[in-house]
Amino acid sequence: MADDTHPASVPEPEPEPEHVREPLPVPEPAPVPVPGPEPVPGVPKPDPLLVLDGVTRAFGGLVAVQVDHLEVQRGTITALIGPNGAGKSTLFNVVSGFDRADGGQWSFDGRPLTGRPAHRIAGLGLVRTFQLTRTPARLTVLENMLLAAPGQRGERLLPALLPPIWRRQEREAVARADELIERFRLTRLRDDYAGTLSGGQRKLLELARALMARPVMLLLDEPMAGVNPALTQSLLGHITALRDEGLTVCFVEHDMDVVMGISDWVAVMAGGRLVAEGPPSAIGQNPAVVDAYLGKRHDEPEVGGGEETSPP
Repeated sequence: MADDTHPASVPEPEPEPEHVREPLPVPEPAPVPVPGPEPVPGVPKPDPLLVLDGVTRAFGGLVAVQVDHLEVQRGTITALIGPNGAGKSTLFNVVSGFDRADGGQWSFDGRPLTGRPAHRIAGLGLVRTFQLTRTPARLTVLENMLLAAPGQRGERLLPALLPPIWRRQEREAVARADELIERFRLTRLRDDYAGTLSGGQRKLLELARALMARPVMLLLDEPMAGVNPALTQSLLGHITALRDEGLTVCFVEHDMDVVMGISDWVAVMAGGRLVAEGPPSAIGQNPAVVDAYLGKRHDEPEVGGGEETSPP
């Protein structure tokens, strides 16, 4: 009888899987840089807070300011630089209402400021400090701070006779002042007369007092002038912190290390005009800036190629 059984089939070995290479990572495309404002005088900004058009100021026959167009970007630190007599402080005086313009117009956050008095402009959130500090010497640090508290009911004659109307508001103002005094490290000087402070301490006090008005934008006229190096670093830290908190800062300064260190944008004035704008990294190489500070550029060849000729 035939054997119908078949030998058990031996399974064939499975082929070894081929080595599968992991796909190489696809590099992410480089981010496309967002174009910023062109570094030219009067360039429009994406979100300007302060806009000036045709602002002029003359003293007799001398034209101190003649700015065709200038915009200050919201939420940045803008440095306004230029040689002495360029018109920087005069421009601040005009914009903040401490001086009148002979022509032109300017707006702040979309609101026209032309012709408004200084206290109205400050009430809208555009607050300034001065190159020479203006702190009443016979008032204490705290009293100086309270001077800048806005909308105090007790400042008017009739409400002043009714303490219940203003007492709570004054307590709130004192609390706000103490917060700023502590922030600017003036706590131990809180009850000292302002006249006993050093120049740097008065600069800190003036900046702290400006913040009592709850500004949207600060105009700082030479905030580092006359300040020792230690307090200069403190002031720089406070200014950059204000920018990081959302305030807009425009300041006049002659110290180029300060300008290059904290500025997001630089505007240059000379002879009352705006001659250059740009980021700090580019402004130092701008020929108009070199001209403003040094006169005629030294890289220009002299007439005749600048070669010396020996007498025959």
